[in-house]
Amino acid sequence: MRVYIAATRQNDGKTVVCLGLLSAFSSRFKSIGYMKPVGQQYVVVDGERIDEDAVLMKRLFHLDCQLTDMNPVSVPAGFTSEYIQKGNREELVQRITRGFENVARGKEITLLEGTGHAGVGSVFDMSNADTAALLGCKVIVVSIGGIGRPIDEIMLNKAMFDGRGVEVIGVIINKVQQEKFDKINTLVRKGLERKGLRVLGVIPYNDVLGNPTVAEVLDHVNGTLIAGEKGLMAAVTKFVVVAMPSGALEHFSPGAMLITHGGREDNILAALARNMLEAASPRYISGILLTCGNQPDKSVIRLAQQVDMPLIAVPEDTYSTASKIYSSVFKIRPEDTAKAVEPSRLVNQYVEVDRILDLIEE
Repeated sequence: MRVYIAATRQNDGKTVVCLGLLSAFSSRFKSIGYMKPVGQQYVVVDGERIDEDAVLMKRLFHLDCQLTDMNPVSVPAGFTSEYIQKGNREELVQRITRGFENVARGKEITLLEGTGHAGVGSVFDMSNADTAALLGCKVIVVSIGGIGRPIDEIMLNKAMFDGRGVEVIGVIINKVQQEKFDKINTLVRKGLERKGLRVLGVIPYNDVLGNPTVAEVLDHVNGTLIAGEKGLMAAVTKFVVVAMPSGALEHFSPGAMLITHGGREDNILAALARNMLEAASPRYISGILLTCGNQPDKSVIRLAQQVDMPLIAVPEDTYSTASKIYSSVFKIRPEDTAKAVEPSRLVNQYVEVDRILDLIEE
């Protein structure tokens, strides 16, 4: 068996759904496989560019697949320009087909994760719709909570899969705000059923999955940790750009991460003082990003170390750092235990896993 998980756009929670489904499959089957045919966000492992999601799945589920088979095609900067000029689609087809054959060999079920919406990859002749068709997969589309926009975007994606002869067996709606859950759960099911589409699950928004940890921020900004390594697993609920302490105090709240010039010791000391005063919330301020390549006095760094406050130094200016953060998509890491466990609970509670298996086999 095989199933392809696509999404209507980036950051709809496709990887979370894949994590939950793989966990559910692992409790039902002795051998499971995972593949991300085309990856965009990659890390280098043993000299090979491998999508971060493939690395995550292999480590969490101890999969006996080669990473180069799990992610046979990665898309570095310049890939699309080079392909347009002298690309060879047959080479991509062979790499993806060979990778799938190796991953799926001996497996009772293989889950394939797409990249973005149905058309992503069209520029190099290997869209999600093309890939699902190539590998003979049925598709589940993941979309974000809402009514009008999700239904519109799901139907647009379905049209592209239909055009490639790929069956969309159902939809999972993710990240539904709790206060709107009952209304959306009712209306989105009714709206999609009118379009002939099954809703296989509606998942509420989850704070644990929605907020990055300080460690994720550190990796994403490629910063240097100068204090507070014990606080790296703290959750970050929001980012606050700080200029003057008087203006910053009103924005301090549990889980905030401050972004400030590394030489502004007044801002740093204000944050440290707030953490020390809030004894019931030791992570009132989760961490501080110090910009412009500057660092505070050693005495301030020692104080931060004493209260386990992560201080992260980056060379970029405050505006550039904040812009990068606000446009970021943070990925789950294997060491983030709470985040790795939560998708399994959500999928088991809110998704019709056995119905999915029935539809795959039909």
